[in-house]
Amino acid sequence: MSDDGDSLKRRIEDWMVGQMPIIQMHGGDSVVRKADEETGEVVVELGGACAGCGISNITANNIKSDLIMDFDDVTDVQVKVPSSGDHGASTVEGGRGGELQYGDEDPGHF
Repeated sequence: MSDDGDSLKRRIEDWMVGQMPIIQMHGGDSVVRKADEETGEVVVELGGACAGCGISNITANNIKSDLIMDFDDVTDVQVKVPSSGDHGASTVEGGRGGELQYGDEDPGHF
């Protein structure tokens, strides 16, 4: 993947910034962990208050469908929500590049 301003990851990060006011309004943050230009696979992690939010599944589904609709080169989107953790911006360093811990198990709050 190229590191220029037109890379898939950069374009998705820019797109997420446009979506962040909705996420941040609820105390959440996001980070693009993967954007593979060859396969179209994208991985986004939600952090902050998203970890305990009852509508984080709706947010995740909206991100998935919107990314696939808005980017012709995106074919598969995974949105991961931490099962527990900090509820502050430090979780994902303001939405870019922090170390976010998440679980694969269903937290049972949806």
